[in-house]
Amino acid sequence: MDLPAIFIVSIALGIDAFSLSLGIGLSGVKRKQVYLVSIVVAIFHIIMPLIGLYLGMTLGNFVGPIAGKIGALVLIFIGAQAIWKKWRSRNEAENNSIISINHPLGLILMAISVSLDALTVGFGLGTLRVDLTLTVIIMGAVAGIMTFMGLIFGKKLNHSFGEKAELVGSLILIIIGIRLLF
Repeated sequence: MDLPAIFIVSIALGIDAFSLSLGIGLSGVKRKQVYLVSIVVAIFHIIMPLIGLYLGMTLGNFVGPIAGKIGALVLIFIGAQAIWKKWRSRNEAENNSIISINHPLGLILMAISVSLDALTVGFGLGTLRVDLTLTVIIMGAVAGIMTFMGLIFGKKLNHSFGEKAELVGSLILIIIGIRLLF
């Protein structure tokens, strides 16, 4: 696989991260969160193909087909949980959400959900003649940049549309998850 092909695969892998980040950005994010989320997603887009490569050697036939479904269910859960949180916050003063980029577990779940497709790509990397280090670094960098762009664009839309943007962002997550399921 040549360098342009690696970039094309990396962009394809980063589209989920961009879409999810757009939805998160619509809910409103701080500058620190933009950088943190982008870095964590980039790291997971480096780690997951490597894990996939090693898992592919032993479990490829089992994990490969369900990895995308797991990611889809996580996205649906995050989107539904965000809508529930918003609805509940109208009725309750306290709002302690575990699935939030403000919480380490939520951030990790989000990063895993958008990098599960990179895990499945990792299954096939071992069969290709690629510079593995360069390939996963490009995948991580592209995913990180696309995450950053999605968060910034979503944040700008949030300033324009306010509370309605949060609902749209949550619905985007659910729609992406449903699309990935089927």
